[in-house]
Amino acid sequence: MPLNKEHEAIYITSLEPGSGKLMVTLGMMELASRVVGKLGFFRPVIRSGPKLDNDLDLILKRYDLDIDYKDAHVFKVDEIQALGADGKFSDIVQAVIERYDKIKEKFDFVIIEGFESSGISAGFDVDANIEIAQNLGAGILGVMNAKEQGPREILEEFKISSKAISSHGCFHLATIINMVEPKMIKSLEALFEKEAKDHAPFYFIPQIPELASPTVGEILEALNGTLVYGKPSSLSQIATQFKVAAMTLDNYLSYLENGDLVITPGDREDIVVGTLSSLFSKTFPNISGILLTGGLRPGKRVERLINGLRSVSIPIIGVKEDTFTAAMAASRLKPQITAKYPKKIDIALGAFESRVDIDEIKNRLSLKPSDIVTPLMFQYRLFEWAKRKKQKIVLPESNDERVLRAAEILKARGVTDIVLLGNRDTVLDNAALLGVNLDGIEIIDHTHSSLLDNFIQRFFELRQKKGITRDAARDAMLDANYFGAMMVYMDVVDGMVSGAAHATQDVLRPAFQIIKTRPGIIIASSVFFMCLPTKVLVFGDCAVNPDPDSRELAAIAVTSAETAASFGIEPRVAMLSYSTGASGKGKDVEKVREAIKIAKKMRPDLLIDGPMQYDAAFDMEVARKKAPESKVAGRATVFIFPDLNTGNNTYKAVQRSSNAIAIGPIIQGLKKPVNDLSRGCLVEDVVNTVAITAIQAAKN
Repeated sequence: MPLNKEHEAIYITSLEPGSGKLMVTLGMMELASRVVGKLGFFRPVIRSGPKLDNDLDLILKRYDLDIDYKDAHVFKVDEIQALGADGKFSDIVQAVIERYDKIKEKFDFVIIEGFESSGISAGFDVDANIEIAQNLGAGILGVMNAKEQGPREILEEFKISSKAISSHGCFHLATIINMVEPKMIKSLEALFEKEAKDHAPFYFIPQIPELASPTVGEILEALNGTLVYGKPSSLSQIATQFKVAAMTLDNYLSYLENGDLVITPGDREDIVVGTLSSLFSKTFPNISGILLTGGLRPGKRVERLINGLRSVSIPIIGVKEDTFTAAMAASRLKPQITAKYPKKIDIALGAFESRVDIDEIKNRLSLKPSDIVTPLMFQYRLFEWAKRKKQKIVLPESNDERVLRAAEILKARGVTDIVLLGNRDTVLDNAALLGVNLDGIEIIDHTHSSLLDNFIQRFFELRQKKGITRDAARDAMLDANYFGAMMVYMDVVDGMVSGAAHATQDVLRPAFQIIKTRPGIIIASSVFFMCLPTKVLVFGDCAVNPDPDSRELAAIAVTSAETAASFGIEPRVAMLSYSTGASGKGKDVEKVREAIKIAKKMRPDLLIDGPMQYDAAFDMEVARKKAPESKVAGRATVFIFPDLNTGNNTYKAVQRSSNAIAIGPIIQGLKKPVNDLSRGCLVEDVVNTVAITAIQAAKN
C-alpha cells in the first residue's frame, strides 16, 4: 500500500533509546535527495541543553536545506517532560501540527525524525511518536535496537510495534532492525520470512564497531582537550578501543590492537616515541591516536622529533585530567555521527544502502523523479546510478592522499570496486599513516604484475606501425597511467580515473593511444557538469581540443548532448559564439554556423541552435530580446564553446563567480571510459569522477 500522495512525509521513530535512528534518517535523506526537488526535514522534539541538537544540525548542514534551525523543531525534551507531567499531550500535538503545517508548504516531501526518550516512560514515547505521526498524516518507518537480543525476542518486539502502528491507522513503510549480531542475520531472515512475511517490509543491519566507537575528535571535545600534534582532519580517526599505557614500553607494545587510542601521561616519552614508531612497522597494528594526560607534554627534543615526522597523520591530543579520570571519561562517552567527522557518515550510509532495498522503499513511497534536476539531486543520484551495475575502476595514483581517502569512501558506500596501482606495502603503509582503511580494495604493483609481459606485447602490437620498439613499450607499461589504460583496454577493469598528480596530457595520451574513440566518433572531447544553485548544466569542450573545426565541433555538440541525456539532463544545445543569430560575421562565427548544420544532419532529433552568446543561451530575459523564436535560447542545458580558450576560461569564471560545483572534465567519445582529475581536486571530486566513470562504463 503506497503512502497517500496528499501527505508526502515519513516519520522515523525508534522503539527504544540507542537504536541508531540517525543512520536511518541519513539513509532516507540520501534516498529522497536523489528524487525530490524540494526536500524538507522536521524534528518535533530535540535534546535539552544549550548545545545544538546533533541530529538536526547534521541534517540541515549536510543537505543544505532551506529551513532555519529554530523553525525545524518545536520542543526540547525537558519541555515535553513538563507538559506530559501536566497531562497536556494535546497541547504538544497541536503545537507540532502548527509548526509542521508551515514547513510542508515549502517542500515536496518532508522527512520527520521522532524523539527517542522523553524521560516519562518507554510506553509514552512509543505512543506519543505514533500519535504525532498520525496527526501529521505521515507514514512510519520504525527502528529497533536488536543489540543483545535473541531472534525470538526481536521477532516479538517487531510484531508488537507493527500492531501498535497499524492500530493507529498509520501507513507502515518498513522497520529497520539495527545492531544485529552479524552471525545471527541469516537465521533472523529465515525466521521473519516464515512468521512475519505478512507485515510491512523489514531489513536487518548488523552491528558496526566503527559506529559504536567515538572519533578522537569527539573525545577531545568531551574532555575539553587540545590538539597537540596533527591536522584537524586527523581527528576523524575512530577509536575502537582504549589502551592505558602504564607498563614498560616492551610489555605495553604486546597489547596494541588496531584502532587503539593510547592513553598515557604526557611525560612518558618512551611510550609516545615507541607508539609512533609502531606506525612505521609492518608487524604492529595501526592505532587511532594518542591521548596525553595530566596536562603534561614531552620534552622539547622529543617534540622536535615528533614535528619532524611529517608523514604521520594520527592525532596526539592532551588533557589536564589524570590518566584514570581521562580513561573513565572517554569510556563513558556516547559516540555520535556528526557533521564534523564525515567518515562515520559514509560508513553509516554504506551500511544502510547495502542492507535496505532502496527501490522497494521508493516504490512504497510513490516517489517519482522531479522534472527539475537540482545540483544536490544530481550528485546524490550518481551513487545510485553507479550501484545499479557495479563496475571496477582503476586508480593509478595510490601515492596521493586524496585518492586513498576517496577509495575508502567508495568502498564504504559500495559504489564501485576499486583497484589501486602501486607497491602493496607502500600503499598500505601510507594508508595506515593516514588512518585510511583499504580492506577489500585490490592493490596491484604494476611494475611486477603477472599482467606486465602480456601488456607490453599488446602495446607493442598496437603501436609498432608508429615506430615503437619493445623497450619503449616496456617503459610505457611501467608508467602507471599506461598500465591502467591497458587494464581498461584488456577488460581487466571497466574504467580509469587519474590526474590528481599528473598533467591532463599524461592521463589522456595513453587513453588515445590504447583505447581510442568509439566507431563513428571522429574526436574525443570533454564536458564539465556545472552544478549551479538551481540547475545542472553541461559545458563542452573545456579541456581537450584547442581549436576544433566545424566538423569536430558538431561531433562535440552531439556527443555532449548524448552525455547530458545519459545523466538525466534533457539536452537543449546552444552553440556559442560572439554573436547571436545572423548579427555577426567572421570566420569564427561562420565555423559555428557550419557546425550547427552538420550537427543537425547528424542528429535531427536534437534541439540545437546558434550561433548565440552565452547570455542569450542562459538568460530567458535576454533570449526574448536576442532570439525570441529560439527553442533553445534562455533554456539551454548544453553549452558548446567554439574553442578551448573560451570554454576553459568560461567554466572557471562561472565556477568561481557563482560558487558552482564543477564536476569534470569528463572525457567522452572513447570506447571505454578514462577520466581526468584536476591537480587541485578535492576528495569529493575524486569520488564523483569515479562514480561518473562507473556509470559511463555500465552504459558502454
